[in-house]
Amino acid sequence: MCGIFGFFNTDSTRPADAHALRRMEETLVHRGPDGGGLHADGPVGIGMRRLSIIDLKTGEQPLANEDGTIWVVFNGEIYNYRELTAELLGKGHRFSTASDTEVLVHLWEEHGEACVERLRGMFAFAIWDGVGRTLFLARDRLGIKPLYYAQTPRGFVFGSELKAVTRNRWIAGRPDRRAIAAYLQYGYVPDPLSIVEGVAKLPPGSTLTVREGRAGVPRRYWDVTACFRNGVSPRSEEEASEALWTLLRDAVRSHLASDVPVGAFLSGGIDSSTVVAIMAAEVGVPIKTFSVGFQEQGYDELPYARQVAERFATEHHELVVGPQDLGMLDDLLRAFDEPFADVSAIPTYLVSRLARQHVKVVLSGDGGDELFAGYDRYVVDHRRRHLGRLADLGLGGGLRVLSRILPEGTPGKNLAYNLSLPRVERYLDSISLFPRRALEKSLLDPAVAYDGEPLFATTQTAGLDPLSRLQALDLRTYLPGDILTKLDRMSMANSLEARVPLLDHHLVEFAGALPVPLRLRAEQTKYLLRRVIRGKVPPEVLTRPKQGFAVPLEAWLSERLPEFFHDMLGEASRLAHVGIRASAVRSLMDLYARKRRPDHCRRLWALAVLDRALHRLPDAGAA
Repeated sequence: MCGIFGFFNTDSTRPADAHALRRMEETLVHRGPDGGGLHADGPVGIGMRRLSIIDLKTGEQPLANEDGTIWVVFNGEIYNYRELTAELLGKGHRFSTASDTEVLVHLWEEHGEACVERLRGMFAFAIWDGVGRTLFLARDRLGIKPLYYAQTPRGFVFGSELKAVTRNRWIAGRPDRRAIAAYLQYGYVPDPLSIVEGVAKLPPGSTLTVREGRAGVPRRYWDVTACFRNGVSPRSEEEASEALWTLLRDAVRSHLASDVPVGAFLSGGIDSSTVVAIMAAEVGVPIKTFSVGFQEQGYDELPYARQVAERFATEHHELVVGPQDLGMLDDLLRAFDEPFADVSAIPTYLVSRLARQHVKVVLSGDGGDELFAGYDRYVVDHRRRHLGRLADLGLGGGLRVLSRILPEGTPGKNLAYNLSLPRVERYLDSISLFPRRALEKSLLDPAVAYDGEPLFATTQTAGLDPLSRLQALDLRTYLPGDILTKLDRMSMANSLEARVPLLDHHLVEFAGALPVPLRLRAEQTKYLLRRVIRGKVPPEVLTRPKQGFAVPLEAWLSERLPEFFHDMLGEASRLAHVGIRASAVRSLMDLYARKRRPDHCRRLWALAVLDRALHRLPDAGAA
């Protein structure tokens, strides 16, 4: 696990500036505290920071092929590297290390840009081909590892985190208005946007080729939608169960590859319990597990986690999180660079810090809800499937009028508008922090350009059944934008590698091809997964109510409101500079002080987080 960075001058006669590379390197030490390295070749400079996991002695980067013509910097893990190494050795390639990184340069020699199709793992890497004078970037299929880049007149810049890219003086650091609108709608800045104008994220499952300091168009080599559209489903439920269990075991086993001890995050839910159950069987010695809980009833999952830990005799570590932990809020938010409103980042950061005291690597159960239809919102969508016909019957306009005339805060106002929309738009509206109508009509200043285009393209899922459309949408957007961003930034802020075996792409492709009743049956989520692990985990894991990773934010702030948001936002002057009406923010604060509605609290939290992120944006860079 590492942090990578680099640039490519458009002026081929201008050599790479080593001082500029070192400035970028300084921003990523937390991702790789065990060492670092730089390589320059004419106008190109690349570098990395290393967290040593595999091949502790000879796995340093940047790393080259036999004759030093091809170099790579790599962030992540390639779980099939041993098989690839054997294959490449058979073709005459010579290896100087035992690391997974070295397979990348030799795969590039064999397959060029198609090398990514051979990889099983989580990765973001950059290959410099000194013969072809080509810089090649790639990101893993699901977007587990991040990769930012920017094209400027002076050249191309890339890095594992936004702070590395903006540290380059070619980047002005102005806030991107469309990204702000996207953030306000969903609570995170989705790919390919970033909060900084001119800086983009390489989408999951994509590659990018740069020549003469100028990037081409990202090329998608894998798309999760195809898993639902083109997959081959098993012939029977029994066959599906056997195949799923085999894939689960294989995925977890492959993710255990490490030259340092591996632990696990354990919530006591279905996904993390499944991972721990398989780990315990594979490792053969007590594994270290880490859990976080809350004092507030209805949020605390520690009793379930303890049952799983006792069942598998793990070396269990717990942490109780409370309002006192808001004191580290600025440190936590700084790790994201961009605004990020998911409050569960707080316990994720703290449990990562706890785990890092004992291990360098943890396995997580993230991805299971998207993969096996575990979210309650899928059930809600199913229940409302007939109500959505109101729009088809021509009643959508009337519902929208009703919603518009009802005062803010009136019960049913938002539901009336939601039911007026087509099904996928209704789903997006229901998961929005600030629905688009609120952004356009009350929160954003009319002078702010808002193009009105959907932030997420839904046409790519056309023709799929309703549940598959929602799952594919979440796997393309919410998973990389929120869940995996949170896991990566919070773990790496503590120099901890977090792996997600449930997102092994073989498992993803299998799950997407499952018939709908094996994912969601009679409003029971994760039907097939529950069937497979029955008897393998404590029964309480299967019968407990769905909690998610919720945080009792309102309870934490109850003694400090309304002063907390007034202290955080002040007069909202910084928000006003990016086109957010200060009057609307103050009205929302007053409304929350009177009614204490949870959705208003979450919206104010999102605005406060945005204010902090805007404060941290760099000034315009030097020419």
